[in-house]
Amino acid sequence: MNAALIVAAGKGTRMGAHVDKLFLDVGGRPVVAHTWGRFDGAKCIDEIVLVIRGGMEADFRELAQKYEFRKPFRLVAGGSERQDSVWNGLQAISPYYDIVIIQDGARPCTPEELIERTIVAAREVGASVAAQRVTDTVKESCDGQMISTHLKRDLLWAVQTPQTFKVSVILKALEAARSKNLTLTDDTAACELIGQVVKLVECMTPNPKVTVPGDVPYIHELMNRQNTGN
Repeated sequence: MNAALIVAAGKGTRMGAHVDKLFLDVGGRPVVAHTWGRFDGAKCIDEIVLVIRGGMEADFRELAQKYEFRKPFRLVAGGSERQDSVWNGLQAISPYYDIVIIQDGARPCTPEELIERTIVAAREVGASVAAQRVTDTVKESCDGQMISTHLKRDLLWAVQTPQTFKVSVILKALEAARSKNLTLTDDTAACELIGQVVKLVECMTPNPKVTVPGDVPYIHELMNRQNTGN
């Protein structure tokens, strides 16, 4: 069985002061309601755990009621870092779930078929991640001003969410990170600590995350295109 873990506890500092990106309006709904709705409607998902900031429980229960989400869900308080929030969420997953799909709360356009493909891949090798090939030429800069190194574009992928794991695998990986007091912004990075392979699942359609104010109009337009089939 498959559980979704939606990480919705971040502060979104790049969005600007006093702006909660998860509750920005996109097409009449908050961003996080779109994300939640994707997983609530996905046939491959059995349970949803939302990791949220303390004091936001009533807001999320109101979303569930307003938009008539039907799947069983749990609300869990987040931690000081993203990996702490994921850890807290994992502790709340029912013990009979063997696969967990970890999703950014601010990534509202993820298609169900992509979720399904990450589940298939995780069952095969233990861990998988949605990703897109890098199409721009990428340079490395050591000082933030001058180019230091040219990176080979053909080898580069931009990873996104969902990031999907056998529950036993991600627990072991995060335990390793916690034992070393490492701070990771990506769950698949923890897999490197235990030698766990991670399968890339190519995303062929846009799957953006709301990070800065300029992302909102683009995501709104993308959703309009998805709804009209264009």
